[in-house]
Amino acid sequence: MDMDAAAFEELVIDELDLLPDDMVEALENVVFVVEDRPEDGSLDLLGLYDGLALTERTQYGMGELPDRIVLYREPHLAQCENQDELRDEIHTTLVHEIAHFYGIDDEQLHEMGWA
Repeated sequence: MDMDAAAFEELVIDELDLLPDDMVEALENVVFVVEDRPEDGSLDLLGLYDGLALTERTQYGMGELPDRIVLYREPHLAQCENQDELRDEIHTTLVHEIAHFYGIDDEQLHEMGWA
């Protein structure tokens, strides 16, 4: 599948807007970023939570750099055949990475069907 960066970012924004309010209301000091590929250039990683989970924070507050949730465009496009599949995969990746913000690990996500 082929899609330019601007169109992909629009899909990410659309899917973020569709997430339940109770999932996104507590996201504080978090930015969402779209990059083409992970640093290693692979097509295996769809997203990344780069930050400190709520369950691990002690003295977190003003002046801290924001946590980042990164979605990788090219791996998503490589795994999807059409726009409906892409939307579903973006949605799943967003939920997965937001769950890491809340301290939910990959094992728990797998049990819940989000990994």
